[in-house]
Amino acid sequence: MAMIKALYTQYFPASPTLTEKDVGSQVGKVFIITGSNTGVGFDLVKMLYPSGATIYMAGRSEERMKNAIQTITSVSPAPATPATLKYLPYDLADLSSVKSAAEIFLSQETRLDILWHNAGIGGGLGLTTKQNIEGHIGINCVAPLLFTELLLPRLTAAAKTNASSRIIWTSSAITEVKAPAGGISLSLIEKLASTDPFADYAGSKVGNYWLAAECARRYAKDGIISVAQNPGNVKSEFYRHQPGLMMVFVNPILYEPKMGAYTGLFAGFSNDITTTKNNGAYIWPWGVIVGGHSRKDIQEGIVNGRAGEFWEWCREKYVAYL
Repeated sequence: MAMIKALYTQYFPASPTLTEKDVGSQVGKVFIITGSNTGVGFDLVKMLYPSGATIYMAGRSEERMKNAIQTITSVSPAPATPATLKYLPYDLADLSSVKSAAEIFLSQETRLDILWHNAGIGGGLGLTTKQNIEGHIGINCVAPLLFTELLLPRLTAAAKTNASSRIIWTSSAITEVKAPAGGISLSLIEKLASTDPFADYAGSKVGNYWLAAECARRYAKDGIISVAQNPGNVKSEFYRHQPGLMMVFVNPILYEPKMGAYTGLFAGFSNDITTTKNNGAYIWPWGVIVGGHSRKDIQEGIVNGRAGEFWEWCREKYVAYL
């Protein structure tokens, strides 16, 4: 019953309680939004463009990202305090690219106020990264955690002058129904032996949920807020490889990407989230704070130490790139 209620609430959410009108000036702030040339990330940048912040749009394709920047900056009339948009080369499938992206950022900025882990991959069977890590876990968990660790000096610097900084991890409602028992099957991941790409994707989204909670546990003392979000059931590139027959049933319950951006906006700016209040929480569409995951086996992973073990497992995969 809890799972059904959780799915219904996430699939049919109430109206957003925090929108771009509530953000206010962010002059002097620095943000990174990964995967922001399309979909939710693109709309999030659009919402933040009038804020005056410096926004790094991280992604693989320079052409697509620069086209996205051109589209956003061509808005008329121009905002009074437009953000500065910068392209950051960033390929989650290659840890050397992740390290390079962090080095570029570290050389240019002295602070990082909010890091949105928006980019990810889903749906393909047999995917592997350049370092031969199972694709979903490698791209959705290992690489973002490496990026986070490399950027910690700038996150802590921002927290010292602004009371806190934030990291937003992206989970999914698919964890409710497709994640393996216990949340993640590391044995299958290590063997590259899975036969269900949706279970692989769901497991990686459990990983994001666990990493958010573990990050909050480890770094709250440094002024860092870390939460997981399910942006919502929105139209995205995730669905481009799905069977047409399936999409006949899925399309009617998909929302525009802008709605998912409202979830990210809430996760990034809600005053109901602090280092001591709701840190490590799960954010449902379009800005609902929930205390934990509806699946007991997934939530117990945070309490019984599996989330910490998964963190260390990820770290072992990228320690050579620190």
